Amino acid sequence: MAQSDAQADPRSNAEPSIGATAQIVIDTLVARIRSEEYPLDTRLPSERMLASELGVARNTVREALDVLESRGLIRRRPGSGSFVTWRSELQDKPAFSGIAAETSPLDHLVVRGILEPEIVRLAVINMTPRGIEGLEEALSALEAVRTDALEFVRREEELMRAIARGAGNPLLASCYELTIEASHQGFRTALLRRHLTPRRIQDYQRRYNALFNAIAARDVETAVEFVKLILVEEQKLLLQEE
Repeated sequence: MAQSDAQADPRSNAEPSIGATAQIVIDTLVARIRSEEYPLDTRLPSERMLASELGVARNTVREALDVLESRGLIRRRPGSGSFVTWRSELQDKPAFSGIAAETSPLDHLVVRGILEPEIVRLAVINMTPRGIEGLEEALSALEAVRTDALEFVRREEELMRAIARGAGNPLLASCYELTIEASHQGFRTALLRRHLTPRRIQDYQRRYNALFNAIAARDVETAVEFVKLILVEEQKLLLQEE
């Protein structure tokens, strides 16, 4: 019951034994989770990155993450990192899930075709060096997948979430989150699971690598072109199904 209460309200009072510096780290991370700078299911920056950014020792970051995990805001996965498990009120609203459930595969692809090029364009312009570093970590995790189609899709979502956050527009990032929720209704996962052979996974990995390089180089035209090519590939898969 205590964990459920903490999940509902991550502003829980500080535990008496927590040091002042660790509490600052906790408050900072809680604020980022609540604002969805770190949305549901996304991986937090590494302990090293957080320690460097916040100007604290790694053991202080580790202490803060221990507290967040005990409150149900994050879950640690050995060898993978810490992932957000707190769900915002917006994500809990029936209307949010209802719209996602009613979205057809074609509607989903159309909306992605509108959002993703603009998200990428803004990310090239606005993404911070820390954001680029986090994006590189997400790309490394994506490139580590060999044959597991579902794991590849999950890593792809993490990569695109990182790009959406890097665009610097929280409303746009929230709109994109809805497209990810829509894909969880099953059609896209089932589609890609049928078609994501190891060879095709490698092809996508090369394209996402090129996309990352274009973003890191601040090359708007090339980055937008790569994301459009990825969308064209998915359109071909959808037409094959029909």
